[in-house]
Amino acid sequence: MVQPDYTALTPDLVLNALESLGLVCDGRLLALNSYENRVYQVGIEDGTPLVAKFYRPERWTDAAILEEHAYVQELVEREIPVVPALTLNASTLHHFYGYRFAVFPKHGGRAPELEDRETLEWMGRFLGRIHAVGRLQAFRHRPTLDLDTFGLASRDYLLAHDFIPADLLPAWRSVVEQALQGVRHCYARAGQPGLLRLHGDCHSGNVLWTDDGPHFVDFDDSRMGPAVQDLWMLLSGEREERVRQLGDVLAGYEDFCEFDSRELHLIEALRTLRLLHYSAWLARRWDDPAFKRAFPWFNTQHYWQERILELREQIALMDEPPLWAA
Repeated sequence: MVQPDYTALTPDLVLNALESLGLVCDGRLLALNSYENRVYQVGIEDGTPLVAKFYRPERWTDAAILEEHAYVQELVEREIPVVPALTLNASTLHHFYGYRFAVFPKHGGRAPELEDRETLEWMGRFLGRIHAVGRLQAFRHRPTLDLDTFGLASRDYLLAHDFIPADLLPAWRSVVEQALQGVRHCYARAGQPGLLRLHGDCHSGNVLWTDDGPHFVDFDDSRMGPAVQDLWMLLSGEREERVRQLGDVLAGYEDFCEFDSRELHLIEALRTLRLLHYSAWLARRWDDPAFKRAFPWFNTQHYWQERILELREQIALMDEPPLWAA
C-alpha cells in the first residue's frame, strides 16, 4: 500500500489516531521541532501530555521501527536513561489511515553543558553502558553506517537527480572522489572496526539533561556502526580542546565498555560521510514543503560552493594524525 504524505496529517487526524488507542485527548496539540518525522505533544485528559511521532512514509519498514523500539526497551530494562515507545494495545507501533506512529512519555530537560568535564565523563559512562548492550546482538533490519550507505549512495543520489549546478559539477565531482578516497584510507588505518548497535545521531540536541544526569532520546537513526560514531559529535573547538574532551568522555566510557583506540582514525572520515549524507538527506526531502521553508539556503550556488570548500578542508584533516585522548 502506498503511504500518504504529510499533507493529509491534520490536527484532527493526529488526535483521532491517539484516541483510536483508547487515549482521551483534551484537544491541546503542539508541533515539536522535527523535520524527518512529524512529532507532536498531545494533551491527555486527567494525565500528563504524551509525545506522538508519525514516521516519515516509506523511510523505514515496520520491522526496522520495531527493532529500534526493542533496542531502546533493552536499555530501559538495564536502567539506562532513555525514552522508550509506550506499549499500547500490545504494540509500540500503530497504524491509522495509512500513517504509522508511536507514542512516548514526555520527558523534560535541558541541553548538556559539554564544556564541563564532569558532564562529559557522565555522558561517557552512559554511552559506555548503551554500547555494552549494543554489542550483545546485531540489527537485522536496519542498515550499517559505512562508506557505501553514507558516502557512495549520497554521491550517486545527488548526481542522478542533477542537484549540482553544471558549472560547479567538475569541481564537486573531483573533491568528492578525493574525499571518499580519504575515507577509504582512514578505514584502512583503523583496520576492521567492530560494529555495534548505535544511537546513530548522538549530538547534544538528542540529550536531555536533568539533575539526575542525561537522558538519551530519538533513536530514529539507530543503525550498526563503529562505537566512535556516538562519541565524536560530543567534541568541539580547537584540536587541543577536542583532545581534552575526548579524554573526559573516554574516562567515563571505559568504566563500562572497552574502546578500540584504532577507531580514532575514523573521526574525520565519519565527519566527512556525515557531511555528504546531510546534503543527500536534504535533496531526498526537497519535495517536502517543510524542507523548503526550513532550509531555503539549500541547493543555491553558494551552498554548493561552500560544500566544495568544506570537503577540501576534510581532505586535509583526514591526512592529519588522529586525535588521541589526553
